[in-house]
Amino acid sequence: MTKIHLAPKTTKSLPQAILFSSETPDFKKLSFSKDEAELVAAQRKAKRPLIQLYRNGTYLFLHFPEPKKAKFQDIEAARVAGNVLLGELKSLNIGDILISSDAKDASMLLAYAEGMALGNYQFVKYKKEKPTNTLKNIYLEHSSLKQTDINELQVITDANIIARDLVNEPVSYLTAEKLSAEIKNLAKESGFKIEVFNKLKIKTLKMGGLLGVNQGSVDPPTFNILEWNPKNAKNKKPVVLVGKGVTYDTGGLTLKPTPGSMDSMKCDMAGAAAVTGILYAVAKLKLPVHVVGLIPATDNRPGGNALAPGDILTMYDGTTVEVLNSDAEGRLILGDALSYAKKYKPQLVMDFATLTGAAARAIGQYGTVFMGTADDATKKQLVDSGNTTYERLVEFPMWDEYGDMLKSDIADLKNVSAGPVGGAITAGKFLERFTDYPWLHFDIAGPAFLSGSDSYRGKNATGVGIRLIFDFLKKQIAK
Repeated sequence: MTKIHLAPKTTKSLPQAILFSSETPDFKKLSFSKDEAELVAAQRKAKRPLIQLYRNGTYLFLHFPEPKKAKFQDIEAARVAGNVLLGELKSLNIGDILISSDAKDASMLLAYAEGMALGNYQFVKYKKEKPTNTLKNIYLEHSSLKQTDINELQVITDANIIARDLVNEPVSYLTAEKLSAEIKNLAKESGFKIEVFNKLKIKTLKMGGLLGVNQGSVDPPTFNILEWNPKNAKNKKPVVLVGKGVTYDTGGLTLKPTPGSMDSMKCDMAGAAAVTGILYAVAKLKLPVHVVGLIPATDNRPGGNALAPGDILTMYDGTTVEVLNSDAEGRLILGDALSYAKKYKPQLVMDFATLTGAAARAIGQYGTVFMGTADDATKKQLVDSGNTTYERLVEFPMWDEYGDMLKSDIADLKNVSAGPVGGAITAGKFLERFTDYPWLHFDIAGPAFLSGSDSYRGKNATGVGIRLIFDFLKKQIAK
């Protein structure tokens, strides 16, 4: 992982980059030679966003992101610019860089570093010849920066990378039990508590959704309870986060086609990875907020006694479900977890799941579909955090008619509607049946796993949700 630091007292030997926020920057402090001044002027006239100079035995980069209409868009432009600079540093084999900014506050500079650190991520565990990114250390220089700012940025980027690693792992390594073991290690490192229910305990609790999905697998399921409850928590009732932990999804007997579908289904536990990353960050930074994470985990296979279309399950809360599509399995395991969440009498419950192709088709990789019963003020705060972190949110309606589409002739409800209309919403309406508290559902199917590189988000796992929810929780306790 890239390390982020406050600038040392002596910086002359370090390559430097300056992020300019003004369209008419003051270059006096840089003491350009005549040739340098002419080069910079020519490149500025040509609207080159990144200008490279070599002076005094080291590199100097001048970066000019194009100004945007809104502040949060300027912040995102700084992240993207950081990833662009990263490409230059790689090509020049530069390992350490000092970055600064002429902006009055440090938000642009922090975003610049964030884009570099996240863009520098690699998953090379299974490569015989391991390519190594050269960037090791980022040093930040700004009059308003504090060590706490650096610590927070480091932990948030680390948490995002931890989640990416979990999602990128194949199921040959990351079974449900192994996921629980990984979470235990992260709990020790950061300080949150964890309890893992094994298959016998899950049977005792009669979590029929989780057990039903697991019927076709040779690997047992787990149910993971993560908790951070500091003595100075500002919320009397906990915030509960629920993450879908399907470590691999074949679709079960409702088998997925392989090309472009099943081949990327190791990512179907991205919700679980997000919840893990959030708990890691909150605990590591000792945020004064009581947070509980619930992660039901299993793979979804077509073997053994796999669920057959037409089977009926009895969920943890006693609800019967007619399973008409075994590839709509995420909502079954989440239903059990959402019912279990009632025991905490929560202030708010948020679930995260790569749940439907319908959500991905609706808005692509550029945002997350969300919906639920929480109040409008909470939704607005989350949308604001989504803009701040550029993990943007789009709210879908929760009209009663979508719930009617899940009525079953022979059970309390069925797990899919009859037609192709409103698939993301009917999935949300299914989950709603297991809640009796303020609740929001985040369908991260679009942004969780990318087929091509997208700036600092990279390719494959993105760790979506961690930066968004941490920002939301931080602002909640600041009120």
